[in-house]
Amino acid sequence: MPDRDLLFELGTEELPPNALSALSKSLEQLITAGLKREQLDFSVSCRYATPRRLAVLVSALQDKQADKKIARLGPAVKAAFDSEGNPTRAALGFAKSCGVEVSELSRSEIDGTEKLAFSSIEAGKLTTELLPEIVSTALAQLPIPKRMRWGSSREEFVRPVHWAVLMLGSESISTIVLGVKTESHSFGHRFHHNEAIQIVDASDYEELLEETGGVIPSFEKRKELVRKLVEEEGRKAKATPVIDESLLDEVTGLVEYPVALTGQFDEHFLEVPAEALILTMKAHQKCFYLTDKEGTLLPKFITISNIVSKDPSQVVKGNERVIRPRLADARFFYETDRKRSLESRTDQLKSIVFHEKLGTIYSKSQRVAALAAAIAKGVGGDEALCSRAALLSKCDLLTSMVGEFADLQGLMGYYYALNDGEPEELARALLEQYQPRFSGDSLPSTVTGTVLAIADKLDSMVGLFGIGQPPTGSKDPFALRRSAIGILRIIVEKELDLNVLTYIETAVSGFNDIELQKDTAGDVFEFMLERFKAWYIEEGVSSEVFQSVFALKPQRPLDFHRRILAVHNFSELEESAALAAANKRVSNLLAKQECSFVGAQVKEELLQEPAEQALHRQLANKVVEVAPLFKAGSYKDGLHSLVSLKDSVDKFFDEVLVMCDDAALRDNRLALLQRLRELFLQTADISYLHHN
Repeated sequence: MPDRDLLFELGTEELPPNALSALSKSLEQLITAGLKREQLDFSVSCRYATPRRLAVLVSALQDKQADKKIARLGPAVKAAFDSEGNPTRAALGFAKSCGVEVSELSRSEIDGTEKLAFSSIEAGKLTTELLPEIVSTALAQLPIPKRMRWGSSREEFVRPVHWAVLMLGSESISTIVLGVKTESHSFGHRFHHNEAIQIVDASDYEELLEETGGVIPSFEKRKELVRKLVEEEGRKAKATPVIDESLLDEVTGLVEYPVALTGQFDEHFLEVPAEALILTMKAHQKCFYLTDKEGTLLPKFITISNIVSKDPSQVVKGNERVIRPRLADARFFYETDRKRSLESRTDQLKSIVFHEKLGTIYSKSQRVAALAAAIAKGVGGDEALCSRAALLSKCDLLTSMVGEFADLQGLMGYYYALNDGEPEELARALLEQYQPRFSGDSLPSTVTGTVLAIADKLDSMVGLFGIGQPPTGSKDPFALRRSAIGILRIIVEKELDLNVLTYIETAVSGFNDIELQKDTAGDVFEFMLERFKAWYIEEGVSSEVFQSVFALKPQRPLDFHRRILAVHNFSELEESAALAAANKRVSNLLAKQECSFVGAQVKEELLQEPAEQALHRQLANKVVEVAPLFKAGSYKDGLHSLVSLKDSVDKFFDEVLVMCDDAALRDNRLALLQRLRELFLQTADISYLHHN
């Protein structure tokens, strides 16, 4: 069957740059899915996306669906004809449904029964007939959060549509797409070639747009060109351009033919914190900033223009003229903010609501201050410093700079605290309170920052759980899962021996004027331990290993972590399977008893069998041997020591009848097994490692 290339292009007004790449990927996926659904084979597909077009090119697309053989079975021959050989109603009905006479039906034997049958060939449809529906379905399914209408049209899309191209090879397929009739011509660059470009064959699309239209249609190709141009400008300026990938994507989505130009701004703006200037350049002007060899910000920027200008210096001057007032605003905000101390803003926090049921930011700061002092005591931090850091932690929310750039919260607190003469440790804590902000982010470097980060996150978790707003399903509007993982990461990676349940309960007590739900502390504690599971599974730890430790619910995350590592190591030992199975068996035996054998003494005089005597002796030795190891948290060494119990345990179960008729012997043997189980329970419930 012959094949041709398919081209679909949609020409629009400027598309949202941040959504361009995602829209392009979705369109390609939806169109190719539609082709597969119609059983149309093709070679490869590629996508194109510029600010004013989305396009998909599919190579070597099948020209027509393959013919299908249709086979139908009817009633059994016995039921299809009467005794005289005349067709019954069943046979007549089947023939009619097939559109033929009974005499034209064939017969087929299925599982020993002869039945009437009919087979035919259903001709495959032409690809040109199927494409309009495939394209319209794909466009309707695009993930567009907010669609718009334009003019008097009832059509809806992310932006008004101006032209559409639908071609199979050199054939133009005429249909209506979002209110526009499809043609065989595209349009070039808005400024360099805003004219129709006739497409002779779909395969010519990219080359035609580049050479005639002044457009680089490939998003990825254009993106790499922008990167290359920025790097070249950096070399010319003898500086290092900092290329942020998200900004690179956004800039790529703003231009059809990129041209890089370097501009400058007045050096006196460098008195403003570099982060504020960088955010101004990136957020407002979509510029790349430059640094020297030491990483210090330079008074230069690289902008990406969508025009090849005859006089580039005029374009540079225009950009410099636009960026200057933006930087001046940042400088004004910074200078104005520094006229007031952070401390002088604390009362204003009373007017900012943290949550309607949890009060103001001011009341939250008071709670966090008390909690931070308690945590500081547990880690050897400065209680007064941690408490003061908490009281000042949200004051920068009231500054003009953070009002303009929310991303600078914490960072501006750091600069303003230093300006106020606060200790460096406290100032840095204001910056570090939000760490880690995302997976893989760095942790607080200071003790005060560490304490504040834990306290702030704990207060939010306790408060929101307490008013019945925990995360549900995929919804987590307050990012409590991230907060929980952040606390656990800080405690584990910084090796803090903190009892997290104790501090959760301390946090609960801080809400003395707000009624929280019953057992809020328990719910938060359980939630935090559950967060560990995803963490460990990502690290290659099995859910059975996690469950073995989770069953004991250790209250110290660092201790929990050490147990997990120990059990994970133990689970990879050859002897672990047998010992896990034995523990499972012991657990089942003890669970069926009416009374508990926890703490029951083993009576040596009742140990009759050599196997139970040997196990008793070995257990007595192990109790002494592993006690200091487990007390010191050396769980790995402790479990390694217990591995030598395997042979004695196996022999015990082979030679000793635990559930014998003699009640005294039976109870003594159960007490012995309880002692075995308690040894392992000092680390984990390894019965969870047993696979039934």
